[in-house]
Amino acid sequence: MISDNLEAQIVRNFTHEPTKEQKKVIQMWSNFLLSRKTDEIFLLTGYAGTGKTSLVGALVKTMRQLQQPVMLLAPTGRAAKVFSLYADAPAYTIHRRIYRQKSLTEPDCFQANVNLHRHTLFIVDEASMIATGGFSPSIFGTGRLLDDLVKFVYSCEGCRLMLVGDTAQLPPVGETDSPALNPGMLGAYGMTVQQAHLTEVVRQQNQSGILWNATHLRSLLSSGELSAFPRLRLQGFPDIINLPASDLVEALEECYSNQGRDETIVITRSNRRANLYNQGIRARLLEYEEELSSGDRVMVAKNNYFWTSEKGEKSEGGKQPSSEKEENRLPFIANGDMAEIRRLRHQRELYGFRFADATLRFPDYGNMELEATVLLDTLKSEAPALTHEEQERLFQGVWDDWPEITNRRDRMQRLRQDQHYNALQLKYAYAVTCHKAQGGQWRYVFIDQGYITGEMLSPDYFRWLYTALTRATERVYLVSWPEEQISV
Repeated sequence: MISDNLEAQIVRNFTHEPTKEQKKVIQMWSNFLLSRKTDEIFLLTGYAGTGKTSLVGALVKTMRQLQQPVMLLAPTGRAAKVFSLYADAPAYTIHRRIYRQKSLTEPDCFQANVNLHRHTLFIVDEASMIATGGFSPSIFGTGRLLDDLVKFVYSCEGCRLMLVGDTAQLPPVGETDSPALNPGMLGAYGMTVQQAHLTEVVRQQNQSGILWNATHLRSLLSSGELSAFPRLRLQGFPDIINLPASDLVEALEECYSNQGRDETIVITRSNRRANLYNQGIRARLLEYEEELSSGDRVMVAKNNYFWTSEKGEKSEGGKQPSSEKEENRLPFIANGDMAEIRRLRHQRELYGFRFADATLRFPDYGNMELEATVLLDTLKSEAPALTHEEQERLFQGVWDDWPEITNRRDRMQRLRQDQHYNALQLKYAYAVTCHKAQGGQWRYVFIDQGYITGEMLSPDYFRWLYTALTRATERVYLVSWPEEQISV
């Protein structure tokens, strides 16, 4: 009876009449939430258009109506912001909740946080992005994000974990698939995995070229038909357009004018191509003459732990975060986080590099403003961030500034506190690679696959295109797409 009531309430909060598949998910959720077992994980997977978003939104609304604690998490700030919007509840990055800074003297070392959220349902969206590795153990916990997440959730009485994701999207960098969406991987933690997979597209596929083509790509991935380029269907769909290169500037200008830079993105297959786009957009569309200007959109190119540890980030309105809510502070600025330059001053050259002091606004973190020293050299570099050789050169330059400190440990401590050694490494953010865009949504998305041959076809390419297409909520522009890859 209790289970029936919970199911009915979730259905009432659902925005549509649920399909047979969706009813089954709601029934499984009810059993999962009311179960007395303490070693269960719920895994919800589904492709674009199958209703994952609406279902999770209904579940979150129901939990809040019943005054049951729920915590929403996502791998990145951008993904957390999107999750928060459709669930109509606050969402946080995984790192922000499960790790805490080890000490003030070690700003780049984070240990496992203490889970104080008893009897809480943790829902993690965009779980395809969660890796089992990628971070050094000396930085974040064990260095295995999925391991640390599971351990954190189940360390407190009555807590449960629900993972939500799309198996057709790109896996984490360096992984062949998404570990957090793999029932076998989750079962290895000693957990019973309750799994539901949505396959029925319920959005208006016949009216959406984005959704129709995403579904087509997913079908090719499922069947293994990957030996030829997918032919994208455009005819009859106003939301997907093949854009000649000659019309690119005008189309971008129109999108910026109608919806703003925040709702427009170019997605490419390489850092080099993204770099070319960024420089062209700034020069021709925005008419920026300075290397970095107020209003510029930038992306952090390397994790940075210095400027949020002691430097006092500010929330919207300029107020300092409350010291009694330390756990809500941003633990670090992550690779891929996007920001807007508000003010720029005191440009200088030191150690063979160029620096400036900047005020940055982070829209994905409640418009938090942060004062930081930024490195200008990475803005136009074709490398993802400073190369190893450049990083060593910067290290040596700052190291040599302190010849009077003869004790190596003291000198290293001084270097770790140096504003130039810890400068934020930035890239322009008008064009990004697909991995950087993953988890985010924009109204208008321009997709440029660049030069590609049949020999370069692989499941990764199909996942790349699927992920890029599904970043758009209103319209996709295929930049100079070859006619042989278009279905008439």
